[in-house]
Amino acid sequence: MTGSSNRRTFVKQALLIAGAQAASSHWTRLAAADGVSVTAATSAGSVRGTSIDGINVFKGIPYGGTTAGSNRFMPPTRPLAWTGVRDALAYGPTAPQTTGAARAGALPESEDCLVLNVFTPALGNGRGRPVMVWLHGGGFSSGSGSGPILDGTSLARTSDVVVVTINHRLNVFGFTYLGDVAGPEFALSGGAGMLDIVSALQWVRDNIDRFGGDPNLVTIFGQSGGGRKVATLMSMPMARGLFHRAVIESGAVLRLTTREDATHTTDLLLGELGLARGQVRELQRVPMAQLLAANAAVNAKLPVREPGQTANSPTVDGKAVPAHPWDPAGPTISADIPLLIGYARTEETLYDRPTPESLALDEAGLGQRAARRIGGDPSRVIDAFRKGHPDATPWDLWILIATDHPRGTYSRELAKRKAAQNGAPAFLYRFDWETPEGGGHMRSPHTVEIPFVFNNIKVAGPLISKMPAAQALATKVSAAWVAFARTGNPNTPALPKWPVYTAASRDTMLFNDTSRIEQDPDRVCRLAMEQVLKLA
Repeated sequence: MTGSSNRRTFVKQALLIAGAQAASSHWTRLAAADGVSVTAATSAGSVRGTSIDGINVFKGIPYGGTTAGSNRFMPPTRPLAWTGVRDALAYGPTAPQTTGAARAGALPESEDCLVLNVFTPALGNGRGRPVMVWLHGGGFSSGSGSGPILDGTSLARTSDVVVVTINHRLNVFGFTYLGDVAGPEFALSGGAGMLDIVSALQWVRDNIDRFGGDPNLVTIFGQSGGGRKVATLMSMPMARGLFHRAVIESGAVLRLTTREDATHTTDLLLGELGLARGQVRELQRVPMAQLLAANAAVNAKLPVREPGQTANSPTVDGKAVPAHPWDPAGPTISADIPLLIGYARTEETLYDRPTPESLALDEAGLGQRAARRIGGDPSRVIDAFRKGHPDATPWDLWILIATDHPRGTYSRELAKRKAAQNGAPAFLYRFDWETPEGGGHMRSPHTVEIPFVFNNIKVAGPLISKMPAAQALATKVSAAWVAFARTGNPNTPALPKWPVYTAASRDTMLFNDTSRIEQDPDRVCRLAMEQVLKLA
């Protein structure tokens, strides 16, 4: 399966796992058949949302202008102001990403995708109420901030927080570096999608108080590609001061794309479209579908330059992204930002599904898969993982190795580099809870923690939704995330004491029906994989 197909699979699976008294003149209530109509003012104009059971929901609010035409590949602009009251009752478009037939029920795709959604228990006077801004997964190429599993209603209701989810430019539209082929006007094009997120955070800073949130208490959190976006934002000077806590779920990234590699990719893209370096304006006029198809063809030709790297990653351009975000050390610009980071124990089962054939993997097959994964002799790694898990089958060992290369290892390494700054604390977790979905063999797959973080167990799956134990864990997990958003510390009375992560103790919260703290779990496996990834 190609990397692009993997990401599309991830998005589908992630989506399947899948009021307040008046306190401000900025809003009013009107009778409505399906709830109560609520109106709030933004810097571009007033928006009308809906309040049901005390939670005010606004969908599809523009935080930027069009990114089509001459604005393609350019930094985002401010949204055009409007008069009257604009309906914010339905999700807005997602970023262009579909190269084939659209998935049934998928939202429309458009370059006019700079929209966000707000879920809030109150309007006006949000002093002290945390704001949690979710960055969606799908690498840097696919996904959406909309959908049932990402609905912030439950989290807002149970935890008294404001939840914001956003859409932004992706893939070729958000991360095509043109600075070295088209001149300084396009110097920021390799990170346009990240600049969109900065623009969304600026919207939060300027408007969220009218939606009951505190602009001085903003947490960015995201999973997979969303976690990578969080890690990248922590290194971006333009994002400085726009957030105050950071959560990276299964998305640790140390290095991004160099200018040289990005320029090579751009040359391939231009060649695929029959364009020369001087024809960037023509590139801005290529139809969406044709540009996506050309980008997919180019990505199929490119090698994986960094372990775990996904296509169309942001470019280290020396401006928006001054350097690799977490290599060789953590970014000093965010040393004062508390970090919560972790991963799921068997991430790889989302991608390499446990079929009867795969569960019957033998030692020879394990060796072949592990060799391809690590790019060399796997014997030391297999021996280390077998020592750490003596009762594991070859399939078990493969999944653990593939999960650690590099997702689990990079999560631990990033936490270590954060701790080495001796600034704000880092807290590390591993999500060990096993899902009954997928025939009982999925265990703890990539994306498994999302419905627990959002306290959305009721829409997490036909089996999970009926499990009292799952709801109990979701209550604890979401409370820990909110405690972190509120104070910079995830400790709550319902969980064991969660120590700050250090290289000396490596205290890790293992989330399960009975959660516990373990120091340096699977140490022998960690040491072996650090050598493979050249981190030791």
